[in-house]
Amino acid sequence: MRVFGIDPGLVATGYGVVEQSGSRVIPLVWGVIRSKGLPLPERLKTIYDKLNLALGENHPDLVCIEEVFSGRNPRSALLVGHARGAAILAAAAGGYEVREFSARTVKQAVVGRGAASKDQVSFMVSRLLNIYNVRIPRDAADALAVALCGILKGY
Repeated sequence: MRVFGIDPGLVATGYGVVEQSGSRVIPLVWGVIRSKGLPLPERLKTIYDKLNLALGENHPDLVCIEEVFSGRNPRSALLVGHARGAAILAAAAGGYEVREFSARTVKQAVVGRGAASKDQVSFMVSRLLNIYNVRIPRDAADALAVALCGILKGY
């Protein structure tokens, strides 16, 4: 099973693809789509276009995306929601099945603790996927964690 994970963000949207082969999970590709400084419509188009391209190149069986966490700033949540909408649209337009997970569910699946820190998530992603001596950008590590969650949850 090949899973494409997305960590949506308006400034930086992380993506990562993992594939389960027997009991092993192998990382295939990861990256970050950056759109800082562009007007909102161009940011959303950039996210949509680049995810559409990455999805087409990787042909996943499933797309998993992190839900919006509102936190203390509703405006930030709304803006992330725009990026999330562009990402979901890219997946839906490609005909891919989409699953959504809360940040807490992703952290629980990957780290074993729903309140894990971003550093703990990055560390566990590196260990679970046997990625050593390579720096994974934080947004990409979060996206790989989302993809891993899709595998670990049995989708």
